[in-house]
Amino acid sequence: MRNITLTLALVISLTLITFTCNAQWYEAQGYARIDKDSIEIARTKAMENALKKALLVAGASVSSIQQVVNGLLTQDQLSIRASGSVNSIELIDELHSGNMISVTIRADIFPQEKKCFALDFKKSILLTQSHLNHREQANIGNIYQLDSAVIRQLNQKIRSQGSYSASKLLLKNSTQFSRLKNSFNEEKIKQLTISLADTTDSQYILFSEINDISFEQQRSNSWKIWQQGTYPRNFDFTLYLYSGMNGELVWQNSYQNTAIWGFNKREKLDVNGTIFWQSNYGNMISALLDNMVNDIDENIMCEPSEGKILQVKGNQIVINLGRHHGVKIGDEFSLLHSNSFTNAKGKSYAGYNVSPFKVKVTKVTKQSATAITLDNALLGNIQINDLAVRY
Repeated sequence: MRNITLTLALVISLTLITFTCNAQWYEAQGYARIDKDSIEIARTKAMENALKKALLVAGASVSSIQQVVNGLLTQDQLSIRASGSVNSIELIDELHSGNMISVTIRADIFPQEKKCFALDFKKSILLTQSHLNHREQANIGNIYQLDSAVIRQLNQKIRSQGSYSASKLLLKNSTQFSRLKNSFNEEKIKQLTISLADTTDSQYILFSEINDISFEQQRSNSWKIWQQGTYPRNFDFTLYLYSGMNGELVWQNSYQNTAIWGFNKREKLDVNGTIFWQSNYGNMISALLDNMVNDIDENIMCEPSEGKILQVKGNQIVINLGRHHGVKIGDEFSLLHSNSFTNAKGKSYAGYNVSPFKVKVTKVTKQSATAITLDNALLGNIQINDLAVRY
């Protein structure tokens, strides 16, 4: 096996060119016939074939991968130019059999923000209980349960308004996310995220923090000295969306506003009740939650739909995506092997090997789907917890 680091050389025409900053390694095989071509040209074609597979399963919007110009192998370095979503590429294996050449590449791919291959599918999101960073601020109004009430409202809004999100709740126990975040323990956050995703069959995990619910010092009706003072109250909220497949942060955003607190400061409120949510303060939070639903949809709507394989039997698999996620009979999925690896600095990364198998859905339930290989071939080394991806 040869390990050749390549200066990426493909001209890639992309429908969209907005990229996220986090790259992901993908491994794929490509094939080409040698025939009248030289070995160098055949190798290049095989690499193009492999890279296209990797780009597609990564969700890149590829309209064509043009033939390499001046792509010649000189002293183990392939010199090509590239534009698009690939940061680097390695040729890690090359085999010759008769007039065929087979290569295995590993590509560092930047997924695009808006790929829009999977608009028909809803992504499953687990909403965890929010964390109230300054609990003493909840004393006025006795709104200590606001951390769970806000998430319940967000869940209802996603279910009624979300076009590409399918949410579920985990409110019985709080997570350790905020403590881990404050201690910069990214590896523990990854482990927590992947564990929650495995337990709840979720593609994404949403953590959140309520940063501020304090009062402004200046009252709003100071000119009406005969009335009780009414004061604006802040609401500052941050969302953190993590991938359940690899534990990486996908997106985060903060939302802030203020509204009049129209209640007596000694009054105890039910933050799950109608009176609270129909007040000025409740309406302000509700409007922010509407914005959150739109932002969540926008950031996941074009992400590939990834399902874990729950069962493998012959030429048939069962995955944890179903009718609830928009899966229909006849839908086709590519299969990926999970393949984590560690770099020279000891940091672990989630990687994927692109399988040659594709499957078609033959049966759908609310939360799962059964699929068989397109040519009825046995699935070989496909295993439970490998991935089925619709891109």
